[in-house]
Amino acid sequence: MTEWLPEFPYHPDPVGTGAVVPSEVKCVRCARARGYIYTGPVYAVEEIRDRLCPWCVADGSAAERFDVPFTVGTCLGEEVPLEAFAAVDRRTPGFAAWQETQWFFHCGDGAAFLGRAGLPTVA
Repeated sequence: MTEWLPEFPYHPDPVGTGAVVPSEVKCVRCARARGYIYTGPVYAVEEIRDRLCPWCVADGSAAERFDVPFTVGTCLGEEVPLEAFAAVDRRTPGFAAWQETQWFFHCGDGAAFLGRAGLPTVA
């Protein structure tokens, strides 16, 4: 059964960006097949890539159980509250890039990832 996806304020369209895809794979954290699976980067000791559901990412339970961030190279600006950093690092789908990814913060909050910049790819 497919459930409504959780909201990610810092990554508002994870399906559109390819970080979340339709799937019947069971999540290794909650053991449920909810209709979607997270396919973005996971920086973990265990091999859990493509095996976490978006709900366990959103509520932080995946990050807590496996002690994983979903972003690296985070560039903190001045006066960024720990809660904003934790929301991006531990409860927001990451994204793949050609070079090391970087999530930016400004004015005390995280930036939203809206998708890749540049020309559309041609198939």
